Amino acid sequence: MKNLFLSAAIVLGGLTSFAATTPIFNTIVKTISVQEEYTEIKLEEVPAAITEALKKAYPDAVLSKAYKNAKSEYKLDVTVADKVGSLFANADGTWIQK
Repeated sequence: MKNLFLSAAIVLGGLTSFAATTPIFNTIVKTISVQEEYTEIKLEEVPAAITEALKKAYPDAVLSKAYKNAKSEYKLDVTVADKVGSLFANADGTWIQK
């Protein structure tokens, strides 16, 4: 009889350890990347207002490539001395912070 109670206690004790499993949490992180599409244009197609603003703001800058998006915003790849960078402007020559 003693063995029967001992066996029952061991079996019930073993079952409770399986019932006490820790829950699994799935953490989902969504990353949304907004990238505006710019298409390359010829340097001659850059509006005069932008080229004048570039000459005024950066007299030594050399315009190497130009891009335009659907909102008529322009991305300009420029070189000043040994530094290369990109500038963004509206069609009227106003600089955009991006």
